[in-house]
Amino acid sequence: MVRLMGRSGERSPRRPSGSHARHPRDADRPRRGAGAVRHASALRWALSGRSVAGQVFVMNVVIVLLLVVAAAVALVLQVRHDSTVEARNRSVAVAATFADSPGIVEALRGSDPSAVLQPRAEAAREATGVDFVVVTDTRGVRYTHPKPDRIGRQFVGNIGPALAGKTVTEEVDGTIGQLVQAIVPVKAPDGTVVGLVSAGITTENVGGAAERQLPLVLIVAGVGLALATAGTALVARRLLRQTHGLGPHEMTRMYEHHDAVLHSVREGVLITGPDGRLLLANDEAQRLLDLPADAEGRPVTGLGLPDDTAELLASGRVATDEVHLVKDRLLAVNQRPTDVRGGPAGSVATLRDSTELRALSGRAETARERLDMLYSAGVGIGTSLDVTRTAEELAELAVPRFADYVSVDLFDAVLAGGQPQEATPLRRCALGGISEDVPLYPVGRQIRFVSSSPQGRALQTARPQLTPRLADAPGWQAQDLERSAQVVEYGVHSLVAVPLRAGALVLGVVCFWRSRQPDAFDEDELALAEELVARAAISIDNARRYTREHSMAVTLQRSLLPRRMPDQNALDVAYRYLPAQAGVGGDWFDVLPLSGARVALVVGDVVGHGLHAAATMGRLRTAVHNFTALDLPPDELLGLLDELVGRIDQDEPTDDGTAPVTGATCLYAIYDPASGTCAVARAGHPPPALIRPDGGVEFPEVPAGPPLGLGGLPFETTELELAEGSRLVLYTDGLVEDRQHDIDVGLEQLRRALETAGETPEETCRTVLDARLPDRPGDDIALLVARTRMLGRGRVAEWEVPNDPAAVGEVRSQVTERLAEWGLDELAFTTELILSELVTNAIRYGGETVHVRVLLDRSLICEVFDSSSTSPHLRYAAMTDEGGRGLFLVAQLAERWGTRYTPGGKIIWAEQPMP
Repeated sequence: MVRLMGRSGERSPRRPSGSHARHPRDADRPRRGAGAVRHASALRWALSGRSVAGQVFVMNVVIVLLLVVAAAVALVLQVRHDSTVEARNRSVAVAATFADSPGIVEALRGSDPSAVLQPRAEAAREATGVDFVVVTDTRGVRYTHPKPDRIGRQFVGNIGPALAGKTVTEEVDGTIGQLVQAIVPVKAPDGTVVGLVSAGITTENVGGAAERQLPLVLIVAGVGLALATAGTALVARRLLRQTHGLGPHEMTRMYEHHDAVLHSVREGVLITGPDGRLLLANDEAQRLLDLPADAEGRPVTGLGLPDDTAELLASGRVATDEVHLVKDRLLAVNQRPTDVRGGPAGSVATLRDSTELRALSGRAETARERLDMLYSAGVGIGTSLDVTRTAEELAELAVPRFADYVSVDLFDAVLAGGQPQEATPLRRCALGGISEDVPLYPVGRQIRFVSSSPQGRALQTARPQLTPRLADAPGWQAQDLERSAQVVEYGVHSLVAVPLRAGALVLGVVCFWRSRQPDAFDEDELALAEELVARAAISIDNARRYTREHSMAVTLQRSLLPRRMPDQNALDVAYRYLPAQAGVGGDWFDVLPLSGARVALVVGDVVGHGLHAAATMGRLRTAVHNFTALDLPPDELLGLLDELVGRIDQDEPTDDGTAPVTGATCLYAIYDPASGTCAVARAGHPPPALIRPDGGVEFPEVPAGPPLGLGGLPFETTELELAEGSRLVLYTDGLVEDRQHDIDVGLEQLRRALETAGETPEETCRTVLDARLPDRPGDDIALLVARTRMLGRGRVAEWEVPNDPAAVGEVRSQVTERLAEWGLDELAFTTELILSELVTNAIRYGGETVHVRVLLDRSLICEVFDSSSTSPHLRYAAMTDEGGRGLFLVAQLAERWGTRYTPGGKIIWAEQPMP
C-alpha cells in the first residue's frame, strides 16, 4: 500500500536548477550517463537528515550509541556489585572456617596467643587469597595481622554484634585502606565468646576485575555500534527506496490523502500478509465483517468469520465476485495478490454488499426451511398408528420452528376410529408450546366452537382461516370472552386455524398460535400451514382407520372369549387377557365343567394375527367345547384338534392376501377334586407353572408334543398330584417370549414373579402382569390361574357291587342312608330309581366289576362304573317291548346324564339338581 502511495502523483519539493537533482521516485529507474555519481549524490542527500531515511538513520545511530553506553555502564556496575558480594561471601567463609578450626580456643586462652595464631593466620590468608586474617580478643586487641607492627593495636570495625554471637560484614577504612571485612565470634564449648576472627579484602582488589573487563566491554560495544550503524544504513537505504526520498511533510500529506480515500469508499478493503494475518482493514470492511477493534495483526481465521470466507482471505487465491454469506449479509468478494509487480507478498481483497443477492438469499433460506419442515413432517408424523400420538407429533414438529403453540382438536368419533359427526363437539387431544402456562384450553377438554370463531369457520368451510391480530378479532373473542382476554394478555397475538381434511371428511382443526415471535402470520405462512396439516391429516386418518379395524378385531376376539367363568366348586379361577397393540391374535382360554365335579382348563394360541386368526381361534374354541362333551382324556382331545386344524389349513384360500393358519398350540388339563389329580397334555404350548401351597414354584415335566396342524405324532398325558391350595398357572407365549430374550429367560423371570405372588389367583395375576407385561405388547397375552379345592371324603360315597341282581336292593338301602346323612331325603326316591336302573344294566351287560360312587357337589352326582366298553343308547321302547325303558327313565329323572370312558371300562353318570 505504501508503494502504491508513492506513485500517486504527489510532487516532490523543488530542487535548485543547477543541482541536476532528480526526484527520488526516479532512483529506481535505469540511469544513463553519470548514473553512479548521481546515485551517490542522492544517497548523501537522503542521509543528510532532510529526508525520512536520513532522519531514521540518525535516530537509529543515536539510539544504538545510547544503548551501547548504557550497557557498558550497567556491566561495570554489575561487575562491581558482583565482586563486592563475592568479597563478602569469601570473607565470611574464611573467618568462619578459621574461627572453627581446632585449637583456636586453647590458643586464645594461652599465655602467648600471637605466637600460636600469627603463623596460622598468615597461612590461611595466603591459601584463601584474602588480604588479611586478624584474630582479636573480646576487647578488640589484635593478636594477628599481615603487618606485624599492627599486632597489639585496636581492631578497626564494629565488634559489638560479634561479641553478641553474630557474624558481621562491613565496608570500613582500615589500616590497609578501604576494605570489605567479616567479623566472626570464636565460641568456647560452653557458648561464651572468647575472641573474634576477621577476614577481609581491600576495595582496590575488589574493583580490579571490573577494570580489567572494561576494555573488553568497550571493544564489544564498539563492534556492536559498528554493526548497528551498518544495519541502520541498510535500513535507511531500503527506506529511501520505499519513500523515494520524500520528506516528512510530503509523506504525511500523502498518507492523509490516501487514508481519506481508503476509508471513504463504499467498498471494504482488506490487505492480508503471506502468513494469513490481517494487515489493514478500512472502515467499510470493519462494518461489513463486524471485525473486532484489535483485528489488524491477527490471523483472519481467528476473527470469527465464516469458514469459507476466512479460508478465502487466508489463502490469498484470486477470486472474482465470489458470493459469501457473512451473518446477515451477502458479500461479493474480489481478491488479487500484491506481489505481481515486485510488491510485498500478500493479497488485497475488496468487499461489496449486494442488496439484491441478500434478498434473494433470504427468500431461498425461507424456502429451504419450509421444504425442510415439510420433509420432517413426512418422516416424523405418523410413526405410530395411534391417533393421539400422531396429533402430538404434529404439535412437536411445528414448535418452535413455525409457531409458538399448536393445538389439535379432533371429533370424539375420530379418536374411537369412527367417522366424524359435525353436530358433536371436539376434544383437544394435543397441545404443544414453548411454555406450559399458556391459558389455552388444556388437553382432554371438550370444545364446541362457535360459528364466528376462526376454528368454527374452518370446520364449516373446510378452508384455512388467518387471523393476524387476535386482539382485533371479535369473532374469536366470542368463543370465550374471559379466556380470550387471558390469551391476549399472555401475549398470543396471531392465529392460523386449518381444518384436518381426509378426502371429504373433516376430522378436526389444527390451530397455530404466535406469542414470542413478533411477526404475525401472513398468506405465505397460511399456505405452509395448510400443506403441513394436509400431510398430518393423512397419518391421522390412517391411524383412525387402524383404530377402527383394531377395535373391530378386538371386539370380535373378545366376543369369542368367555365372558364369565362357569359355576363350579373344584377350582378358584382368575384370568387376564390382553390383546396385542399391533393387531389382534388368536390366543384363547376356557374353563369347562365336566362330569363327576371335574373341571377342564384350556389355553391355546393360533399362529398369526388379525381377523383371520381371531376367527380361527373361535372355531377351535367351539371345537374344544364340543369335544369336551365327549368326556375325552386330554391326549385324545388334542388329537381331534390336530386333525381339525389340519383341515382348516387345507381349506383356507389365500386369494385375499391373508396368510392361512399354519398351526396352533394348546394345553388341556382336567382336574378331579375327588382324587386331587390333574391330567395334562400339551401341543407345542409353553409348560404350565405350579405353585405349591408352601409357595414353591416349579414347571412340571409335561411332554411338549407337536403343535396342532402338523399331524402324524401322538400326544401324551401326564397326571399330576395336586395338594389342596395349589395354584396351576397356564399362559400363552406372549407372556414369556419377546425379541430381547428367548423363552428360557422368560420362564425364569416368570418363576421369580410367581414366588412373590399373593395367595389368591387374583393377586397372582396382578403380580405376574406387573412384572412381565411390556409397555406395548407385540403379542396377545392370556393368563389363567386356578387354585385347587378338594372334595372332602365326607362328600363322597363309594360301594363295590357284586355281580348279582339281588345286590341292587342293598345299594338302594345304602344310598338312602347316606342321603339321610347329607339331609337330602327329598332326593332319595329318584336316586334309588336312577341307581337301580344303572346298576341293573351294569350287572346285566357291563361285565364282572361294578362300582358305584355318589358325589355331593353343586348337584348330586351318581356314577356307575363297569368293565364293559359298550355304550348304552337312549331309545323309545315299543308297547310290546319288555325292556328298553331304563335309560329313558334316567333321562327324565336326572338333569344331565352321560357316559365317559376309562382305561378299564366306562362310567355312566347322572346329575340331579340340589333341592
